[in-house]
Amino acid sequence: MPTAKRPATGFCKKPERLGAAGFALYIGHMFGDFIRRLTATDPAPLPEADARLAMTALLVRIARSDHNYADAEIAQIDRITTQRYGLSAQDARRLRQQAETLEAEAPDTVRFTRAIKDAVDYDDRRAVIEALWQVALADGSRADEENALMRLAANLLGVSDRDSAIARQRAGRA
Repeated sequence: MPTAKRPATGFCKKPERLGAAGFALYIGHMFGDFIRRLTATDPAPLPEADARLAMTALLVRIARSDHNYADAEIAQIDRITTQRYGLSAQDARRLRQQAETLEAEAPDTVRFTRAIKDAVDYDDRRAVIEALWQVALADGSRADEENALMRLAANLLGVSDRDSAIARQRAGRA
């Protein structure tokens, strides 16, 4: 029986065949590499799949910022990624779960926003702010931590206060 070819990292291309311990190593390596690329002095623009993961991790970060990661926020993240990226419910859930892991390991919000800012144009960044507001408002309350993170994210993404306010109003109606 032929053996599977292994990429340079030493991990097989089918991580589901690694077993629990091997899969944990694979995920750790994958996110470690992703975080190293985000924290590089002069990072290259992210490929679309990585930008998608960074954006979803930012959605998770806003949802967790008030220390109450509510079911309504989780469902909103899944809805946003389903609609924005044309994913199935299962793929959206998988992306969110990867983003939850990345968000927990990532050093700060600056790197997420820099990666997104470098990867998308201004109109799409306004849409990112609207998506962040949708998540922040999903549980029916706005915590001070969420407001502070929203101000920081909008600023770092280069989205004007006016456009962020418009995005918040649109998100409140969604």
